[in-house]
Amino acid sequence: MPSLHPDYQCDILVIGAGIGGASAAAQLVDTADILVIEAENMPGYHTTGRSAAFYAQSYGGPAILPLTNASQAFYLQPPKVFSDAPLMTGRGCLHIYGAHNRDRALRRAEELAKTVPSIGLVSSDEALARVPVLRPEGISGAMDDPDCCDLDVGAIHQGYLKQLRRKGGRLLCDARLQRLEQISSGFMAYSSKGTIKAAMVVNAAGAWADDVARMAGVAPVGLQPMRRTAMVFKPRTVAISPDWPLVIDIDETLYFKPEAGQMLASPADETPMNPCDVQPEDLDIAKTIDRIERISTLDVPSVGRKWAGLRSFAPDRVPVVGRDPDCAGFIWCAGQGGYGIQTAPAMAALTKAVTLGEDLPDWLAAHDVAPERYAPARFRL
Repeated sequence: MPSLHPDYQCDILVIGAGIGGASAAAQLVDTADILVIEAENMPGYHTTGRSAAFYAQSYGGPAILPLTNASQAFYLQPPKVFSDAPLMTGRGCLHIYGAHNRDRALRRAEELAKTVPSIGLVSSDEALARVPVLRPEGISGAMDDPDCCDLDVGAIHQGYLKQLRRKGGRLLCDARLQRLEQISSGFMAYSSKGTIKAAMVVNAAGAWADDVARMAGVAPVGLQPMRRTAMVFKPRTVAISPDWPLVIDIDETLYFKPEAGQMLASPADETPMNPCDVQPEDLDIAKTIDRIERISTLDVPSVGRKWAGLRSFAPDRVPVVGRDPDCAGFIWCAGQGGYGIQTAPAMAALTKAVTLGEDLPDWLAAHDVAPERYAPARFRL
């Protein structure tokens, strides 16, 4: 039986304080009483805090691109109250390719250039001039994304959390969800910090979003968490230039970039996992080192730091944002698939619109963001 005297009450309960939950809550707090609960002792412990931290319009599929494009203006000129420091720093990105995958690169560049005119192709000579450590024998050219930037993930995440608190929203950490029941007036949540009565729920629980849905008696959408590994190292024989662009293999089996005097690298792995506090595997670190040394003259004498995060994908690899068709007060904000930072401003605005039943803001609609494309109803056919 639901508690007659809940410890907390709110209009909208947001479950999860990673970038998805924090940004959505910061948008919704203007019009509703918001409470965010986070299972861990600090927001962003899982995927958000383990991001490789870059913004690239060339990174992500067709469903990600409109959200990425729509988010650019906010990151370039955030409100002063959001952050005093720049959120984006120029980096540039080269998607390198060889003779065997040249056609794929050409098709991808042609498609992206329809909405991102700055994207083009450069010769192998130009790619080698920009990143002299690349081995020339394996490179035929590169797709160039000159507007790719590094993102200050900490400043972005904290900016949203500060906005939430400044406008009266609440955040409870160490509040692990134990039960979630539908009641006549909405939902009753049972957490390790007490009971919470809410009219609506925004499910921003990342890799655990399907578990939250099941608790509420809502059908899951089939999210699959995938492990993504990363590491940093400092070459012994090569001097790192901070001006090198992000380098991504066109087949996305490796990326690397300068990072605070070291190199950050990832094998771009996608290993299916159950939701957990994921850790890197030695085999994936070994694969990363092997691929780096095959494609470049960078040496890896030792690994300074290594970590892993979970990137959660819906079956169609499209984010899931919208009201559940079988439970109107249950809002999905999940399945960002590792693109949650670079799409956060747009995802948050989309979540607010579908939660409140409002039209999309003009700046979001202008980038062809279509709510039905992301709606969970597509899994209920």
